[in-house]
Amino acid sequence: MDDVWAALDALDATKLDEVAWADYPYKPSVHMKIAHTPDSLVLAYLVKEKHVRAKYRNTNDPVYRDSCVEFFVSFDGERYYNLEFNCLGTGLIGYGTEDKSGRRLLPKHTVEDIKTYSHIKAQNSNRGDTEWQLLLNIPFSVFDVHRIHSLAGMECMGNFYKCGDELPMPHFVSWNRIDSPVPNFHLPQYFGELFFQ
Repeated sequence: MDDVWAALDALDATKLDEVAWADYPYKPSVHMKIAHTPDSLVLAYLVKEKHVRAKYRNTNDPVYRDSCVEFFVSFDGERYYNLEFNCLGTGLIGYGTEDKSGRRLLPKHTVEDIKTYSHIKAQNSNRGDTEWQLLLNIPFSVFDVHRIHSLAGMECMGNFYKCGDELPMPHFVSWNRIDSPVPNFHLPQYFGELFFQ
């Protein structure tokens, strides 16, 4: 995967900078890059945070409770996929409407078609943040309701997130701002526009 990292080096990183809830002011440093190949979507996250947790190891476990990055995307403006991964690369993916009763988890084998590459740089002292990186190579087949053959020229809606619900400093950071009284990433009305070249 060194060649993929090298290719991504040429792209500008986007910072996740929105902290919408005063009760959760902590904002780790989070940058992401997005690209596509002829048959996959590629995401890279670079994170620096005070605490790192990776409790969940099984596909479709509640990884949002760990050190977690997420990508929500809608190809039709109505339903969306939520792709959530902890710092080890354990994944959870759902699809459906904003109403959580109308959502389903993708099958284990579909989620596990995603190639994940994780690197955690451990700290030798109690000072300073821990750095970790996660690279995701997501085959178009993961978006199992849609028949995507290429992302070139496609427009869609989405948002990028960093969270850690059960960390010592819980946090909820996003790319596009969310206007909600409580932390909630499942609000597609706050997705931003994504344009693939």
